[in-house]
Amino acid sequence: MGTPTEVKIEASWKKLLEDEFQSAYFANIKKELVKLKEQGETIYPPGPQIFKTFDLTPVNHLKVVILGQDPYHNPGEAMGMSFSVPRGIIIPPSLLNIFKELQKDMGIDVPGHGDLSYWGEQGVLMLNAILTVSKNKPASHRNIGWQTFTDAVISSISNHLDGIVFMLWGNFAKNKAALIDESKHLVLTAAHPSPLAGGAFFGCQHFSKANAYLTEKGKKPIDWQIPIL
Repeated sequence: MGTPTEVKIEASWKKLLEDEFQSAYFANIKKELVKLKEQGETIYPPGPQIFKTFDLTPVNHLKVVILGQDPYHNPGEAMGMSFSVPRGIIIPPSLLNIFKELQKDMGIDVPGHGDLSYWGEQGVLMLNAILTVSKNKPASHRNIGWQTFTDAVISSISNHLDGIVFMLWGNFAKNKAALIDESKHLVLTAAHPSPLAGGAFFGCQHFSKANAYLTEKGKKPIDWQIPIL
């Protein structure tokens, strides 16, 4: 990850979040990750992918933020974007429900893979509140400082940009609404897409609502159809 002043992240985010990268708490995040590795922990996603969602979506391209909690903790799944998994990995249940809602909301075909990079390239920031996790230990990095960082990301987006759509799914994500100026942005909330929510996510129509808002703001809507192949 580099020292706090050498974080490898897309240039516009590095500039916007410069104070965070130079802070004591961010130095502590790095120290904690190094310590966990020295203790034999396998950390997901791999180091170069921790900030992948930022690398795909520069600040001036940002249109939508989809907030997750923490990365997938099973081998091969986490890739630095909330809900996304690499091609060749079985689509996790929450992501499959997202695809089902997209199909219901906008008539979009369910793709055969879960790589959401195409969304990122169009301006969708798929942000986990906690950016790393130890193998097979869900939420294991929740106390090392990542939420301070990602709260700052959300606040910076809210303060410096206009007309961004925030999708907050589940109670954990909904609690982040306090960081967002709803007079400048659209905040959409729903149940979590996890099957544990008993299907309450279905019918939220967040994707069509987001596109209607973006169009109203004079922005190009998102093509939510993930390439099938």
